[in-house]
Amino acid sequence: MQVRRCAVVFIEPRERLDFDLGQLVTGGTGIEIVREWIALAAHRDEEIPLDADEVSALGMLSPENWIDPAEAGGNLPWQLLEGLIAKGLLISDGDDHAALREQDEQVRASHWRGFSAALHRHTRWHAVDTLEAERRFGDETDRPFLERLGTPETPVRERVEPSRRIALGPARETELEKLIRQRVTCRNWDASRALSAEDFASTLFRAFGARATSDEPGITVMKRAVPSAGGLHPTEAYLLVQNVEGVAPGLYHYHPVDHALEPLGRIEAHESAAIALRMVAGQRHFMNAHVVIVLASRFRRTFWKYRNHAKAYRAVILDAGHLSQALYLASAERGLAAFITAAVNERDIESIFGLDPMLEGVLAVCGFGWRGDSIDEIEFDPLGSVWPKAPPAPA
Repeated sequence: MQVRRCAVVFIEPRERLDFDLGQLVTGGTGIEIVREWIALAAHRDEEIPLDADEVSALGMLSPENWIDPAEAGGNLPWQLLEGLIAKGLLISDGDDHAALREQDEQVRASHWRGFSAALHRHTRWHAVDTLEAERRFGDETDRPFLERLGTPETPVRERVEPSRRIALGPARETELEKLIRQRVTCRNWDASRALSAEDFASTLFRAFGARATSDEPGITVMKRAVPSAGGLHPTEAYLLVQNVEGVAPGLYHYHPVDHALEPLGRIEAHESAAIALRMVAGQRHFMNAHVVIVLASRFRRTFWKYRNHAKAYRAVILDAGHLSQALYLASAERGLAAFITAAVNERDIESIFGLDPMLEGVLAVCGFGWRGDSIDEIEFDPLGSVWPKAPPAPA
């Protein structure tokens, strides 16, 4: 058997408070400071505690060269190496460790930058309920919200005195400006009204469809409604269709070149909202959107060109912002509403759609459909573009 260190692992020193009954009995406070090392590996979901000997051993082992454990030297006894293999930080070529080895190989083959890989892996959620978390936050203290959080930052950083600012001419009213004004995140949906097939198809094409492809030497790039690093457009749209005429409720993948749906699984209508709620981490105001869309990026598509690049992951994340804005405008054009949220349960979504986080990772969830005719959940519409402001009361 041969071993090597996993491709990407970061060691974080942490400090936490713990209760020690023995210390309390002997006259102490009962509170002790515990310092520990935590390993964050790009191929493992778990945060892995280490002792000082294990940290030292990882620093002595190569992530590239396979070695016989006997060659590791007398300072690394077999028992120590065996422990690191069990924790998945030392990769073995043995048959018993094939699954972990494959996960590590996927990270290597995708040309991740180490920092980005660890960040992406360990900021994914599972079974988080954001509304419950807000409730618990509110129960922790009866202090007002601003008192708990402190004074917020000002909305704008002002670098000069108002008298020194150079006023710019007003922007003319245009059709684009009208759409932008109607671009209001929706939290109230009309579940009684199905989305038409035409509205569904048009909105998907405007936001996600490819207008053209171009075959460069050895690689096909796309022209879509939004920019993407290298024209590579790695971010795919995975759909949970809930209420669309002529489209069965279920899971789909949108093919941007063919402008077509790829069915991935039927879902009973009564189960659909519960699945959507899992995806958006308990945000009930999004779960009834007619179409819920997962933005998932095929990292290798971009990292193939920008290998181990410090800006590659940032460029991929930009795609989600571009695509969501295109979805908002495409929806507004047809009188529909849209939303986007980054507070999502990535690990649950990966399970639902069969995605590997380091090959095709979830960045955000968005969606669109018909807005309801009443405000059950507050929507931010200061211009009164969607919800006209009530006229002032007579004097």
